[in-house]
Amino acid sequence: MNITKVVLAYSGGLDTSIILRWLQETYNCEVVTFTADIGQGEEVEPARAKALAMGIPDSAIFIEDLQEEFVADFVFPMFRANAIYEGEYLLGTSIARPLIAKRLVEIAQETNADAISHGATGKGNDQVRFELGAYALNPNIHVIAPWREWSLGSRESLMKYAKEHGIPVEMKRGKESPFSMDANLLHISYEGGPLEDPWTQPPEEMWRWSMSPEAAPNEATFLELEYEYGDIVAIDGQRMSPAKILQTLNQIAGANGIGRLDIVENRYVGMKSRGAYETPGGTVMLKAHRAIESLTLDREVAHLKDELMPKYASLIYNGFWWSPEREMLQVAIDHTQQQVNGEVRVKLFKGNVEIVGRRSSQSLFDEKIATFEEDDGAYNQADAEGFIKLNALRLRTLALKRSKDS
Repeated sequence: MNITKVVLAYSGGLDTSIILRWLQETYNCEVVTFTADIGQGEEVEPARAKALAMGIPDSAIFIEDLQEEFVADFVFPMFRANAIYEGEYLLGTSIARPLIAKRLVEIAQETNADAISHGATGKGNDQVRFELGAYALNPNIHVIAPWREWSLGSRESLMKYAKEHGIPVEMKRGKESPFSMDANLLHISYEGGPLEDPWTQPPEEMWRWSMSPEAAPNEATFLELEYEYGDIVAIDGQRMSPAKILQTLNQIAGANGIGRLDIVENRYVGMKSRGAYETPGGTVMLKAHRAIESLTLDREVAHLKDELMPKYASLIYNGFWWSPEREMLQVAIDHTQQQVNGEVRVKLFKGNVEIVGRRSSQSLFDEKIATFEEDDGAYNQADAEGFIKLNALRLRTLALKRSKDS
């Protein structure tokens, strides 16, 4: 295939700057750069100057603030499902990739590009997520993954390439972080360095978004979260946009030592990987969402959601956000959220999130039935005898059979 123009997911860092030059030289093509602001906490506009310095015309530089779209169309739908991968991971990196893939494909179409490119390595999950998303949205798209093609397999070889090709290498003051980090508005992840030994405790200075629980305030913080159709729309009575909701929860929860996680996970490509994550706002969101659902969802609907959730979470982790099965599950999940409205009061204290109140005009909780006091006939306790005996029938039959055979 003759490649004349490529859209590159470009951070402005050393790796993607090297990829930019490598694409130009290897394919003798034009490069369009795309830089997404999804709340990583760093300025993205400097990527423009870096791209310009690399010879990219301003018309071929796309820098976009996608924070609201990221939270409203990706994070919030995922949290309606209460999605966690392998019982712990809140999917912070996974959920950002389908949005980036979507914009890469769209920009390729807008600029008449022949291909897209990314900086994900051949060992990780992100290559799968980017490319599955791209192929689902444009089955004819061509994907260039330099880490699977070039011979630059080490940091030393990358630095040599940068020097030979006049690519500026920023020398940061102070000690460079030994960790590979990825951040967006939902979380920040840490891999590599000392974390490659699963026995080594993450150093305290690694964490960036959260106070240590030991050093967190000695007084609890209380928040009241208002839900509409399964999404938080207000904090303490103040309505906010989706991105502002998550920003606010990150700040408050992080200050209370909430959201740290240290796990060994199973990557889709087959290896085990140790990672540390900070997801302060998401940790609160998951707990609070389950609390409002406990009032408003029918028992069997709630239980079925819990059965479907691991499959839904795996689809996101493995890169199948744009698959028909994820979309099917999303329709079912969103249908359950029509009644998920009300308020949840949470207590944040030294790394813990406690639910201390929940209420809803659509609550299925009936005090007349649930009370330990006189219920005025709302529930006939004598009915429980027949219910128990019917459910015990098969157990009694089995026990009788076993006693005869023994």
